[in-house]
Amino acid sequence: MPGFKNARLAEDIKREISLLIQERIKDPRVSDGLVSVVRVDLSGDNSHCKVYVSHIKGGEYTAKAVEGLKSAMSVIRRETANKLHMKKAPEFVFIADDSIEHSAAISRMIDEAVGKEVAADE
Repeated sequence: MPGFKNARLAEDIKREISLLIQERIKDPRVSDGLVSVVRVDLSGDNSHCKVYVSHIKGGEYTAKAVEGLKSAMSVIRRETANKLHMKKAPEFVFIADDSIEHSAAISRMIDEAVGKEVAADE
């Protein structure tokens, strides 16, 4: 099972970056507590890592958060490698992801549909 170790390491990286965002990174674009790591894709040789992040307020804030994370790249690489006992930290690429915003929009549409259905039944 060659992919199991890689998937486990990707989840560990996701957890560590999330903790760094909460506790260590002081950039105001990132440190407001509304940025979350959605997904991490790690290459087979562990040399490259795509980190998908999202901001609860939407696209513009997510883009700013990505810029903040890029500026904190050296701290993120160093701390991740130290915590996970990696010989070499992967090159991180931060990507804005709007899946949380999309999910919230779908949830609102469902709530509206259910509300209309309940009103029609009464």
